[in-house]
Amino acid sequence: MTDAMQAEFDTVAEWTARVAADLGPDYHIPAGCRGSGSPAALDWLIEHMELQPGAAFLDSGAGVGGPAAYAAQAREVVPVLLEPETGACRAAKRLFGYPVVCASGSQAPLADSAFDAAWSLGVLCTTPDQRQLLEELHRTVRRGGYIGLLAFVAHDEIPADQLESNHFPSPDGLADLVRQSSLRIEEWLRTAELPAIPETWNERVDAVTQALTDRYGHTEAWQLAERQSGRIGRLLEDGVLTGELLVLRHA
Repeated sequence: MTDAMQAEFDTVAEWTARVAADLGPDYHIPAGCRGSGSPAALDWLIEHMELQPGAAFLDSGAGVGGPAAYAAQAREVVPVLLEPETGACRAAKRLFGYPVVCASGSQAPLADSAFDAAWSLGVLCTTPDQRQLLEELHRTVRRGGYIGLLAFVAHDEIPADQLESNHFPSPDGLADLVRQSSLRIEEWLRTAELPAIPETWNERVDAVTQALTDRYGHTEAWQLAERQSGRIGRLLEDGVLTGELLVLRHA
């Protein structure tokens, strides 16, 4: 993992938990969802994945754990978090207390058909082992269970030196990856079509970001992570990248 990726998914993740803990419980889930899911996106996935109370639920590449906590709050699922970065694992345990397995989603030390449903949000483009990641989701979710994805796809070529350690498929490439992994697309929605994010949510995320900037803005790790995030933001604004929500099942 490059320095920018390490900063974003390890160091800054742990700082985020510290800030959210200081700000209070109302900030935990918005802080834990920074960069990995808006309420509208999570609500859409929760509805179309038909999540049920008590369902064993896997978040692969869970980061700080905000999306899994959101799903547990919305539908009373029982989450397990799978996350390779130790800083993010510690952050998730601190904020939410769910079981955390510190391992890669493309090599998940989890039993076959152990979960009723799973999702992986913003993770696919960060790994070169994309088919293996999807195959592991296929393996660990029982037949008939849903798998949700938030994936970023490229509509034009992105110079290799512009973004570090990202592997954005094309829309057709993403569809091919899904088919090669023995999964079937049930629903597909571009994130630009979602409703607006509630103002209260934005205010809490902004408060977390401001606190992080105030405390850690002078550090190399924060500056690296912010540069990477800014580059992706500009590509999304220009339409070179788009966010895509998919709901999958066993083919």
